[in-house]
Amino acid sequence: MTNTIYLYDTTLRDGTQGEGVSFSAEDKLRIARRLDEFGVHYIEGGWPGSNPKDMEFFQRAKEELDLKQARIAAFGSTCRVGMDPAEDPQVQLLLQAETPVVTIFGKSWDLHVRDVLRTSLEENLRMIRETVRYLKSQGKEVIYDAEHFFDGYRANPEYALSTLKAAIIGGADSVVLCDTNGGSLPWEIGEMVDTVREQVLGQGGENGVAPPAASVILGIHAHNDSDTGVANTLEAVRHGCTHVQGTINGYGERCGNANLVSIIADLQLKMACQAVSPEQLRQLTELSHYVSELANLKPDSHQPFVGQSAFAHKGGTHVNAVVKNVMTYQHVDPALVGNQTRVLVSELSGKDNIAVKRAEFGIDGLSREEERAVLRQIKELENMGFAFESAEASVDLLLRRTRPDYKPPFQLIDYTATVEHRMGRGMFSEATVKVRVGDQIFHEVAEGNGPVNALNRALRKAIQQFYPRLANVHLKDYKVRILDSASGTADKVRVLIDSADGERTWTTVGASTNIIEASWRALSDAVEYFILTDEERQRQQAEEGSQEREPLEMIQRNEAPA
Repeated sequence: MTNTIYLYDTTLRDGTQGEGVSFSAEDKLRIARRLDEFGVHYIEGGWPGSNPKDMEFFQRAKEELDLKQARIAAFGSTCRVGMDPAEDPQVQLLLQAETPVVTIFGKSWDLHVRDVLRTSLEENLRMIRETVRYLKSQGKEVIYDAEHFFDGYRANPEYALSTLKAAIIGGADSVVLCDTNGGSLPWEIGEMVDTVREQVLGQGGENGVAPPAASVILGIHAHNDSDTGVANTLEAVRHGCTHVQGTINGYGERCGNANLVSIIADLQLKMACQAVSPEQLRQLTELSHYVSELANLKPDSHQPFVGQSAFAHKGGTHVNAVVKNVMTYQHVDPALVGNQTRVLVSELSGKDNIAVKRAEFGIDGLSREEERAVLRQIKELENMGFAFESAEASVDLLLRRTRPDYKPPFQLIDYTATVEHRMGRGMFSEATVKVRVGDQIFHEVAEGNGPVNALNRALRKAIQQFYPRLANVHLKDYKVRILDSASGTADKVRVLIDSADGERTWTTVGASTNIIEASWRALSDAVEYFILTDEERQRQQAEEGSQEREPLEMIQRNEAPA
């Protein structure tokens, strides 16, 4: 097995077939640039003529993309039944895209030849052979995707192999075995790749296969319908495939394509293969999130290697071990893929969870007993419906409030919130908030498009004169979850609020049988957290040479309070 792997990214074409995935032409250009920087060898830009965005992409790619490594590929099919490739408009559009690489797919499964193309098996072989030959005569690097190869091999092994031979006789540079329906399992993939290598690529000049067949690059294109897309790809590589196709984050039709993010990490860190440089591999997490952002999809927090939870530790026993040796519960160093170790706080936490978070937040002056008190409080609150593992700003505040010298930036005295329906105005919300700032009391009223919005406005009216930078804070997300549907409208609810100030995002939590009370808890915590940390950030930015803390290393060096 060679150590060099060629990465073929089809996010811009196959990935866009996934439900909810859509890129503008500008998005596709930006992703192409980023993939090139990352070190991908081939970028499939789309199918010329299939839609206006793909046509725009290929036109602008010629004018605007200055790629350092990647080669752009145009994707299409073999010529039509009974037609000369030179006269087929679809084949001509592939040439008009003016890409150095053209990828075409053809039928490997006799079922598709009969029921979809509705032609003879011999005609299908001609279409494959002559289309590849014509594109090669036009100076293109030609990649042949053998669609449904594995299903076709199960149904008619001899014919499936003959389709590969037709592509090779035509002059294909690479032949890619496609598990288009995603139904194969790893051991099946391995066995069939071995067969192709032995009976097609290793035959020399026998049975009409030209001697250069041995130098044809063999590739794999897997889908994830059996949740084995990554495993199937790795198995194909293990059996000799050196050209790997996939999409960033596994985007694609139905259950998606093989996830190129996981594949790259596994190849480099587990299989001693070389696809990108170590420096580029450290950009993997950022690349995954970058593509998610342009797809307008929330990154999968549980995605292996790059998800926020990929190296997150929650159980007290696990955290105790991680504090002593970070690799006790991690299969790789997260820094190798641009991620980081995280420690969560929840009812499953132990004392080390709190110690790590305290050090991470930069909160000094707490004894071990005070940390244990915070842990007991968290467990009690989670029993009441709170959830702190995704609301670290609320954990930060619990730790701060435990310190004897803690002074809150404001204190609630009382609040009210009403919702009315008024003639000619529809639904109407009003809130009053009475708070103490220092030795002064402020009582403010505000309207809003809902009770939470009205509370937020009233609170800001009361305190923003003291904390003017609150104007930079906005609510980014507001989630309500019913905790026990058996109680109907009397259920407890949990509210999570994501807030942002243009530079960072933080999450706070509240829980109650009253949705207004739960919302107020999360809302007021969000404001309090911003005020406290913003003041600290301003002080730190004023100090030259300030450095970020490394909480796990601090704990390991016994720098936590005794």
